[in-house]
Amino acid sequence: MEINGIIKKIGDTQQVTDSFRKRELVVTTEEQYPQHILMEFVQDKSSLLDNYAVGDKVSVGINIRGREWTSPQGEIKYFNSIHGWRIEKSAGGAAANESQSFAGAAPTSAAPMAPLSDEDEDDDLPF
Repeated sequence: MEINGIIKKIGDTQQVTDSFRKRELVVTTEEQYPQHILMEFVQDKSSLLDNYAVGDKVSVGINIRGREWTSPQGEIKYFNSIHGWRIEKSAGGAAANESQSFAGAAPTSAAPMAPLSDEDEDDDLPF
């Protein structure tokens, strides 16, 4: 999959454990209802963001990761995360051509999905 938009925020590299690091990126899509998409670049992919700045128009190759977690009370919850594995400047910028394959990553934190209700179907908002 691919996300296209303008870089809104580039986070600092976070050394989560001795063997795991990540860096967050927020890209704002350019559509009728722009979305601010948070994604993570993990391990050696975190350095791909070094040559980019807020305001750059980019195309980001992503993988969506999902996992199941059982709480100590036995409740099952699901979490999603978006992992970037490639980024390049698009339209108007020099391509950084930093394409690389995604090498598996350790689980990361993400907010749980909100449960859907019947009320959501009656909502006429675009999101």
